[in-house]
Amino acid sequence: GINAEYKVDWARSMFERQVPIGNVFSQDEMIDVIGVTKGHGVKGVVSRWHVKKLPRKTHKGLRKVACIGAWHPARVSFTVARVGQKGYFHRTQINNKIYRIGLGVQGQLEAAKTEGGAAAKPKGNACTAYDPAPKDITPMGGFPHYGEVKNDYIMIKGCCQGPKKRVLTLRKSLFTHTKRRALEKIDLKLIDTTSKFGHGRFQTRAEKHQFMGPL
Repeated sequence: GINAEYKVDWARSMFERQVPIGNVFSQDEMIDVIGVTKGHGVKGVVSRWHVKKLPRKTHKGLRKVACIGAWHPARVSFTVARVGQKGYFHRTQINNKIYRIGLGVQGQLEAAKTEGGAAAKPKGNACTAYDPAPKDITPMGGFPHYGEVKNDYIMIKGCCQGPKKRVLTLRKSLFTHTKRRALEKIDLKLIDTTSKFGHGRFQTRAEKHQFMGPL
């Protein structure tokens, strides 16, 4: 914006309006993901800090720290592994590359109408130039512990913190990227939509029906 007044006026004009994710982020961009990690409750030192277990016949347990410090200084140092909370921490994961921004069900219908008229059918939001078969991003049987993706989605490289359905905050990267890894143009060849509940074989229901035949 030009000045603070212009920025405030623009922000007020956007109140109670839906902002498509494609208006904020773009493909091949590097973004930061802010959220809370998966909680594991109170855990011991072996699980929490991955210290080595004591020998088998140790008195009063073996998943412990044998010595928590010298006599003096007469306090326990912060560097000593102790029992406590594991997970459910606020974390910011930087430099996640956007591989794809896909349209939801409603967005696909509108895009199909503008391209081929009112009778046109959507092509799906998970097909690529190398895999042109129409299919959606939701795998066979749905995402475990989530279900179907019906809205616009954003695909990033790798993973992000937290369990399924936990709210995440996406923000623009805070610095200018110059490395080749950050500036690379991504051209996806295949998005795997086989079932995530077992050994998936089929990309779509139509492919499964064609192979299995009427049951």
